[in-house]
Amino acid sequence: MTDAQQTMSAEPLSVSFEFFPPKTDKMAATLWSSINQLAPLGPQFVSVTYGAGGSTRERTHATVARILDETQLVPAAHLTCVAASRDEVDEVIRSYLDMGVRRLVALRGDPVTGLGTAFEPHPDGYATAAELVAGIRRIGDFDISVSAYPECHPESVGLEKDLDILQAKIDAGASRAITQFFFDNDGFFRFLDAARARGIDAPIRPGLIPIHNFKQVAGFAARCGTDVPDWLVKRFEGLEDNPQEHAEVAIDVAGKQALALKEAGVREFHFYTLNRAPLVEQICSQLGLQLGSEDVQEEVSS
Repeated sequence: MTDAQQTMSAEPLSVSFEFFPPKTDKMAATLWSSINQLAPLGPQFVSVTYGAGGSTRERTHATVARILDETQLVPAAHLTCVAASRDEVDEVIRSYLDMGVRRLVALRGDPVTGLGTAFEPHPDGYATAAELVAGIRRIGDFDISVSAYPECHPESVGLEKDLDILQAKIDAGASRAITQFFFDNDGFFRFLDAARARGIDAPIRPGLIPIHNFKQVAGFAARCGTDVPDWLVKRFEGLEDNPQEHAEVAIDVAGKQALALKEAGVREFHFYTLNRAPLVEQICSQLGLQLGSEDVQEEVSS
């Protein structure tokens, strides 16, 4: 066990969940059903994504506002640098401050022209996530999460450059990093050890994605640079028309990954829910978190 793992093993369990703002009434119903189902697990925070080029700005804002108004959950609003001036982004930050939001997820964001194309900052905008973090810090006392990439960012020239970028975000005032989802735990720990060796001591929370739909998640992985190992492909072969077995395999895969991380000392988990609760709930149960605030508090505090 590494020094980083030994340090983590003494900490209480903590989970967080990511949701995306719905486009339709049907999607909204699914989202709020999922939020209500997962809320009793006592997440530290729930994040709400922000579409490319600010395309979901109003829906993100509305979703965050409803979480504040109708639940006891702590929302963390995503914010990007894409296609907006500093004044426009600062206005959004101040609007969240006025709402009572105190957590943000600060991201550079994907190019408007799509992954694989060059990112072009707005001429009057924040050019990097580190600049965005610094801008947020100038406006208010926010808890700020940023991204990290155990298998390197799709645009990366290498691990050292990625660590430079992560260090800049932490130095600018980020509170923690949340990783892109991955399926190789050893790769996560190699990245964690490399970050610690560089003096990056902020929490780095692993991101996990339960596979509700293998084809969809494999597509996400291809776009964000996450390796999908052959053994994982084989586990889901032929299950497209067998939702029951697909769900059982998904629970087995994600549950084993989460438990292996926990046994290795990880105590913080971020779940990319895709607005669906059942698999996330079952995996959290395997980690030891049970529905019901009293049970959750007891487990988290143990």
